[in-house]
Amino acid sequence: MSTDYTLSCGTHGTPEEGRCAMEWVSRLAGEPHSDEPACVSPVLRVFCASLNDGLEDIPRQRLRLYLPRTIGTSHDGLDDRRGWMAIDWLIRVHAPTWLWAAGLTGAAERLRSLGVVSGIDDLTGVLVELRLARQLARGARGTLPGRWLAPAVAARERAWVTAAPAAWAAARAGVGDIVGDRARAATRAAAGAAAATVARAARARTGRPAARDALRAALAPTLEELQESAFALLDRMLPTAAVAPPLAEHSLPLFAPIALPVQSSAARSGAQPRTTRAWTGAAGPTPHRPIARRIPSSGDPRACYGEPM
Repeated sequence: MSTDYTLSCGTHGTPEEGRCAMEWVSRLAGEPHSDEPACVSPVLRVFCASLNDGLEDIPRQRLRLYLPRTIGTSHDGLDDRRGWMAIDWLIRVHAPTWLWAAGLTGAAERLRSLGVVSGIDDLTGVLVELRLARQLARGARGTLPGRWLAPAVAARERAWVTAAPAAWAAARAGVGDIVGDRARAATRAAAGAAAATVARAARARTGRPAARDALRAALAPTLEELQESAFALLDRMLPTAAVAPPLAEHSLPLFAPIALPVQSSAARSGAQPRTTRAWTGAAGPTPHRPIARRIPSSGDPRACYGEPM
């Protein structure tokens, strides 16, 4: 990927003001300046947009490596699958990561060992496990004195930044609010209670003047690990090969192109509004296999997907 440009936070009225991840995809695909390119799957669009705005400036640039692979995904019929991949990540990666950080390894392992969450029927037992995990996290935290309530609330909010909002935005776009709300609420509650437990332990080790810095330091490793896992989730949601953008005059050496035309359009159909320790070891679950793209004889980008690898 070229390093000749920078991804910026938020939306921009003109290219001169900057470009976020999706505004750069519009540029690459030859579409008018917009953060809702018509050539990109709504699920991928909101996931990338949320991750773009949640990341700091330096890690945000890592998104550039994935942008070409979003082109041509708008009508591939895989958004329902992507939405469930996001819900599965919230349940089997996000929540267990915080539980593990809080020392609740048994609860973390139970969630990680669940089967892949790929439909409504899978949620019944999952929600029971998430409620149990929340109860255990609250029990480990104990009753908080009044002076500790603010750090606990801050920890719960910090547990739901960057990676988790991006996954939830993708789940909502792909699966819908009603189905995903229960899983999101249960996941956020379990993760937040575990983060508050981590915060209490950090507060107990330091004096009040250093409490804020201690809280950030205690939560940072888990947040960074989940950030890495979010990039891995994005990689699995994307086709394995990129479609060449149609800009002959384009000067950015983005990737080795596939000889496959992309029909870009300024039409904005189905656009979504802009919203503003991960288990990666060998023993951890692989929530979903990545999506494979093959080169179709028809040259139609919508036919570029093979069976999961």
